This record gives sequence, structure tokens and C-alpha cells, in this order.
Amino acid sequence: MSVCVVNFYIFATINYVAMLPKERILEKTFILFHRQGYNATGINQIIEEAKVAKASFYQHFKSKEDLCVAFLNQRHLFWFEELQKFTTKENDMKLKVLASFDFLIYMNKNENFRGCSFLNILSEIQSDNIKILAVIQNHKADLRSYFTEILKDNLLSDHVYLLFESCIIESQLFKSNQLIEQTKKIIQTLM
Repeated sequence: MSVCVVNFYIFATINYVAMLPKERILEKTFILFHRQGYNATGINQIIEEAKVAKASFYQHFKSKEDLCVAFLNQRHLFWFEELQKFTTKENDMKLKVLASFDFLIYMNKNENFRGCSFLNILSEIQSDNIKILAVIQNHKADLRSYFTEILKDNLLSDHVYLLFESCIIESQLFKSNQLIEQTKKIIQTLM
């Protein structure tokens, strides 16, 4: 069986149709939300490209909003698993924090500076979409907690978290890791 890596999700290319419909829907959702954005991606396009029946789609997801929540939950798990794998070998808190910023560089390289899926979707949803907003807020709260657990200092960890978030935005905006490298130097002076 041949395997291809598509933005960190591994899918069997030979047995794509053998994948369960829900898996195919989520796989296509990841690709389309990544490439086109949330608002520009329609349910009919996802159904067609995932090669599932409309009834099958609605069996798993009641709405595009529910699909987005499932996608973001899956993305959250994937993103934190990859971050943990990337930083697990570092025991020193300073090196672990710096490795977290190296993870951003790694993600930018592998996802072509697409930025944060959560912030990208946040920019597209209505301000009263509480269901999706809650998932995005939980993701960011977990990231903030990640730095707090490493640094054991709320003020310093919030500072590092805010630097991390700004690096995500700036690297996406300028398609460059230069400010991430600069931020790593700033962190070395903070710690």
C-alpha cells in the first residue's frame, strides 16, 4: 500500500474509497478548508470530492457548523500531538519553549505558511457563532496552559504565549520565519 502525507494527515492512496465515509469527509474538509477557507467551501463540494452520498454526510454531520467543530477538534488533537512529539526530547524549560517555536517553523514549511486553522476560521465565522468559537477558545486556552505548565510562571508564560501567537500571524502574513527566529532571541533574553 502506498502512503502519501497531506499536511501531516496520512492517507492510504490505494484504499481511499475503502476509508469510512466520515474519514473521507474529514480528510476532504481539511484539504478544502486549508486551500479555500471555511466560507468558500460548500457542503456539496465536500460531498462530491469525498465521494459520499448526501445522506451519509448528514448521518455524520447535521450541518456545516457541526462539520467545522469536528474538523477543529481533530485538528486540535493532531496539532498538540505533533507539538508534543516535536518538543518531548527537551527537558530544560528554555529549550522546550525554543523547540516550540521551532515547531512553528516546521509547520510553516510543511503547510506552506497557511497559519493557524483556528484563527483562519475565526476570521470567517459570525461573531455570534458560539459553537465554533468555543472550540477555538478551548484550543487557545490549551496552548496558553501548555506554556504555563512548562514555565510555572503566569506572567512569563503569558508573554511567551502572546509572542507565539504573534509569530503565527506574522509568519503567515509575510510567508517568512524571520520573525520567529527573532522571537527565539527575545525569549533567550527573557528566560
